[in-house]
Amino acid sequence: MSKKGKIYITLTVLAILSIVVLEYTKPQAINWFKSYASHHKIPFGTFIFHEQLERIFEEENIEDINIPPFQFLKENKDFKGTYIFINNNLTFDTDELDLLLNWTAKGNTLFIASDNLNSKLHDTLNIETSIISNFKNIENIYQLQLKNKQLKPEKLYTFDKAQQVTYYKKYDSKKAKVISVIDNAIQEDNKTAKLKYPNTLKQKFGKGTIILSTFPQAFTNYFLLTDPNQNYTAGLISYMDASQSIYVDNYYKSGKSFYTSPLHILLNTKELKWAYYTMLIAVFLYVIFEGKRKQRAIPIVKPLQNQTVNFTRTIANMYYEKGKHKDISYHQINHFLEYIRTQFHIHTTNLDTTFIEHVAARSNNTIEDTKALFQVIKEISAKKEVTNTELKKLNKLIADFKSKNKWKKAKT
Repeated sequence: MSKKGKIYITLTVLAILSIVVLEYTKPQAINWFKSYASHHKIPFGTFIFHEQLERIFEEENIEDINIPPFQFLKENKDFKGTYIFINNNLTFDTDELDLLLNWTAKGNTLFIASDNLNSKLHDTLNIETSIISNFKNIENIYQLQLKNKQLKPEKLYTFDKAQQVTYYKKYDSKKAKVISVIDNAIQEDNKTAKLKYPNTLKQKFGKGTIILSTFPQAFTNYFLLTDPNQNYTAGLISYMDASQSIYVDNYYKSGKSFYTSPLHILLNTKELKWAYYTMLIAVFLYVIFEGKRKQRAIPIVKPLQNQTVNFTRTIANMYYEKGKHKDISYHQINHFLEYIRTQFHIHTTNLDTTFIEHVAARSNNTIEDTKALFQVIKEISAKKEVTNTELKKLNKLIADFKSKNKWKKAKT
């Protein structure tokens, strides 16, 4: 390898190592995906809420449900307690929702935190939602407030990671009780007014209770780690009966409940991820340089030679040696007439005086020489046998005729 090649390889390796070091040392990007999965520690996972739930209600009273509610309720018809659903989007089908409501009406608690919920449930409870956007909220900050006097209702809790929040625009005030509100100042008629937007309701349903919240972010890691927001979340779950079992849904989640990729551990552990990338780069370099060194030589395949001329000579010699002069003269005359047709574009049907004059004019031969050539052609064509002398004479006259062809000379 030349000195220049070694320099290029060294520079390439240094560049790759520099990229690896920069990628390894740069701060890891925050994943803001709205997962709501209990095993996710990202900002919008619910790992901390799940941990605190086990601490508050005792671990043996809490059960994670990883199957659809319809299947769980069908298989466990007599279970009692609170069924918790937390996700940004919950779309129960009709049969599943009916089963949940019938179970709740028997004296159980249905706790749902979602900003997008079945319209059928809204119709059943006679409620209607709307959206507060950040159009007049430039700082993108929303304030939350609990309404229970025992939970310090004067305290405001802040959330700054939502472009919009949902609230209950319509509800039955005789049946539903407001647990918490969104407390934001907006402009109306050039006056600043404090409006309360209900975002959590508690309503009796049969012998049971339904608690609805349009703010599932209250149960995420990010919200709970922002002091003192954990008090707001604690105020919401205080409405659950601690003496009964708590069933936490893990089926309706935006985030996966399990890892489907075998490379998950490698790619989610910083050290293992870069060890894996380094190995791939090393294999790539090995294939390029080592593979090039040991590559089998490609054999040179010579192109096939044109054997047409040799074949023609062989056939001609066979005719000549066997004394078939008539056959040779026949083929030679036909080839010569084909030569006349292709070179001078003259028909060879009638070899009359006009034909001879045209051929002589176009071939740079005299009329006498041309007439003598075609006279010999006429005589040989009429004979049954041709001698060697006559064949040689024919060949010489044709060769002399072609040597004076002005068109052929102009092309060469």
